[in-house]
Amino acid sequence: MPHSPGRGARFVGSPVRTALATLGAGLLCATALAPPALAADTTTTVRSTATSSADDDDHLAPTPPMGFNNWNATHCRAEFDEEMVKGMADLFVEKGLKDVGYEYINLDDCWALPERSADGKLVPDPARFPNGIKAVADYVHSKGLKFGIYTSAGTKTCSDIGFPGALGHEYSDARQFADWGVDYLKYDNCNNQGIDAKKRYTTMRDALKATGRPILYSICEWGENKPWEWARGIGQTWRTTGDIKDNWASMLSIMKKNLPLDEYAGPGGWNDPDMLEVGNGGMTDTEYRTHFSMWSVMAAPLLIGADLRSAPQSAFDILSNEEVIAVDQDELGKQGRVISSEDGRWVVARELADGSRAVALFNESDHPQRVSTTARDTGLPHAAGYRVRDLWKHQDTHTAGGISATVPAHGTVLVRVGPDRAWAGLPPAVDSGVDGRAFAEAGDGVRFTSVTENLGRLPVRSVSTRVTGPEGWRVEAESRPATRLLQGGAALRTTWRASVPAGTGPGAYDLTLATEYRTPAGRQVRAVSPVRVRVAVAPQDGTTYLSDLPPLATVNGWGPVEKDRSNGEKAAGDGNALTIGGRTWAKGLGVHAHSRVEYYAAGRCERVTALVGADDEMGERGTVAFEIRADDERKAATGVLTQAQDAQEITADVRGAETVTLIVTDGGDGSDSDHADWADLKITC
Repeated sequence: MPHSPGRGARFVGSPVRTALATLGAGLLCATALAPPALAADTTTTVRSTATSSADDDDHLAPTPPMGFNNWNATHCRAEFDEEMVKGMADLFVEKGLKDVGYEYINLDDCWALPERSADGKLVPDPARFPNGIKAVADYVHSKGLKFGIYTSAGTKTCSDIGFPGALGHEYSDARQFADWGVDYLKYDNCNNQGIDAKKRYTTMRDALKATGRPILYSICEWGENKPWEWARGIGQTWRTTGDIKDNWASMLSIMKKNLPLDEYAGPGGWNDPDMLEVGNGGMTDTEYRTHFSMWSVMAAPLLIGADLRSAPQSAFDILSNEEVIAVDQDELGKQGRVISSEDGRWVVARELADGSRAVALFNESDHPQRVSTTARDTGLPHAAGYRVRDLWKHQDTHTAGGISATVPAHGTVLVRVGPDRAWAGLPPAVDSGVDGRAFAEAGDGVRFTSVTENLGRLPVRSVSTRVTGPEGWRVEAESRPATRLLQGGAALRTTWRASVPAGTGPGAYDLTLATEYRTPAGRQVRAVSPVRVRVAVAPQDGTTYLSDLPPLATVNGWGPVEKDRSNGEKAAGDGNALTIGGRTWAKGLGVHAHSRVEYYAAGRCERVTALVGADDEMGERGTVAFEIRADDERKAATGVLTQAQDAQEITADVRGAETVTLIVTDGGDGSDSDHADWADLKITC
């Protein structure tokens, strides 16, 4: 069920802003590192912006909206009520979220009764909101915050219950919203009767204008009609994708769809890749930091989708990172653009108002990787030295122009980079990590090489490296692990051998590479980076069902990858028999797009075969596409398959491959209901 976000304020007087301005004394235009703010006004929204626009409503969102929406946390469950909404407003103040820029408290679907009143008015649900909507809006306003509401550009909203939509009632509903004190409207796309999207969304725009109240207008038509091409001047945000889910595959898929649209975003109008899932529990903190970093680099609305009453402290730590928020709220308003993307290594750079660049080094893969770029590639001018500010570690270093970090699996290093005349007063940036993937079978050994590089101009001294593994593992250096001096631009390479104890179970094992050195000023630095070794089980000679082998890694759009069952979307084992076109199989995998399942082939297998298709359990819904890769090289693909098709045979030549990867994508129309089966899935070795 497609839904969307809210709007935000820039912040003023924060300790981070003061620190950044001080640290950036030599940086070009350092005083612009974080944009200034205007105080929130609960009755009007009037802001200036450096970029003018033809539309007089652009002042409603000169920077991307920031706030809260309840949908991802509560859906239509009973806990969505007046007390919850007030509690969110209280927490915005108590936890300092208001101080760092979050300002909208937005209701989503299910706030109304299923039927309008006799005179055609919307009626708040008296069980959820016994004092009515205006009383809740007044409470939110009393906290210095703004209030948002939801409806759909159709006859009914998206809930299965079917609450009244605004189609044909635009002017009446807009008037009610204005009278209640609404500052933000999320306008969904369900039950739209096939009426042209631009026409429907323009009618509500006109209705909102007619009220005379400034109401930020969030267009939520899921990117179906390319709103980025026409929505500027109608609304202030426009959804570019379907709904986000609280899992890695969903977040990643949505991010990839939004990234190419950078030319359409800017002050007054923003690409909206949907809400934040930070704090909902379906991803790791590393993945949530990536989520928050990439949304900020993409100049996306930051609308919290977690129930903050039960969210862990780590969620607040991520959501309140002022240096990352400053990137999202930068007044220049340029969305980041992709500089490079290869083998899961992404570099996305965003030009900022002070002339510096926010650079996201993102690792899509399931193993640590070194992600690199240069100041020149991000668009920065030539300089003797550059300041590099790590926005999660809150640390400064200098570089001669190289920008690089060893990034953990699914992680993002977010830095702010700019020329700095005082670069010599900063320690050199030193990156240490292991490139490539390491596989081993229990009882065997595995070799890998660590690289420690000095990216700065000044040398570092007394450099030493050491790798430690889990209990019982033995790790030895097979080449020099230390050096007395590491000049700027130089690298120390060390080969290591790790012995995997017999009886070690299959799975990913994390080792630690520790690097120590002294800066030119004599300060001792110790840094650690991850090394991941995957202990695998190779197939036996002959033909083996892959579902009988432990996978190296899995990513699944919803719920776990199911062994010998269809995908049930929730707990393991909740699926049904694998069924395509009325035919069932006892062996195979049940997945949900987007999905990726990887197996170890040990370089001695020949062929993978399967019968594939959309599982019957979703009726007529769902479109999927299958692909088999050997060492990440595509070897076979089906194209898009629908529920109307019988199982299709797919065969891939995987001779010599160390790994085999099974991929299912959504067919290009969103991943709702995309249950996919790898039936009779076999590997021959």
